[in-house]
Amino acid sequence: MDNSVFYVGVTNDLIRRTLEHKIHKNDGFTSKYNITKLVYFETCSNIFDAIKREKQLKHYKRLWKANLVNKDNPDWNDLSYQIGITKEMVVNAKFSQEGDPGINPG
Repeated sequence: MDNSVFYVGVTNDLIRRTLEHKIHKNDGFTSKYNITKLVYFETCSNIFDAIKREKQLKHYKRLWKANLVNKDNPDWNDLSYQIGITKEMVVNAKFSQEGDPGINPG
């Protein structure tokens, strides 16, 4: 992955939201650009501060965002595994989304 596209968003559940991006649960920006890697995150004490910070980050230029990531994660490692996501969780989430191929719904 070349780390050429940035996605900035707010969530109240970083693990759930990161899993959704990894399995392309929702059509949209992250699916279109195959954004599956968590390289930076911040926590806020309330939703109002989080939305304010999101808007700030979205207005920053690409180089500033890259420098923000480089400061804490210079190798651009996927941090999702550091926040508790496992490969099994990704597989299970993908399987749940696709449904059990052995079950006939009709």
